[in-house]
Amino acid sequence: MATREFAEKGLAGGRIDVIAETTRTSKRMIYYYFGSKEGLYIAVLEQAYSRIRAIETQLHLEDLEPELALRKLVEFTVDYQLANPDFIRLVMNENIHRGEFLAQSKTIQQLNVPAIKAVSEVYERGVAQGVFRAGVDPVDLHMSISALSFFNVSNHHTFSLIFKRDLESRAAVAARRANIAEMVVRFVNA
Repeated sequence: MATREFAEKGLAGGRIDVIAETTRTSKRMIYYYFGSKEGLYIAVLEQAYSRIRAIETQLHLEDLEPELALRKLVEFTVDYQLANPDFIRLVMNENIHRGEFLAQSKTIQQLNVPAIKAVSEVYERGVAQGVFRAGVDPVDLHMSISALSFFNVSNHHTFSLIFKRDLESRAAVAARRANIAEMVVRFVNA
């Protein structure tokens, strides 16, 4: 699978012949459909972002009180990123490339509009109800949620070794998830 190959080895290390063999197709067919290795890499990035954004739209945050909606969004983000470390690795690899390939995708740019809209709507409802304080930028709030969730995966191995903690235990995962949700909610609370 192309996602796994690029997540584990990055664009430079990912090999089309391995992807072709794993997917039981030919290199020629991959190049026919995607044009180049970079084209396939961009398609993998688009698919990875599409998947998380599609699931986010099914959270029905508009049906929940603002604080509960924000908690649900944070908990979903933590859970999704923990369950999808290849997504985190792809994002890390793309950051190594300074977003060069992400910038070539109009699809990814459009996929993130609903994510910010969802955060904005939850936040604005909370401000209107007096639950959340005014003056928080929804993009900054989204970045903070992503950063806290992302760190659990990106730095998992180093923190486990440095602090001699089993960060994969059910108790550790549940505690970290609850702490992240609480931090974000307290940040915006009035």
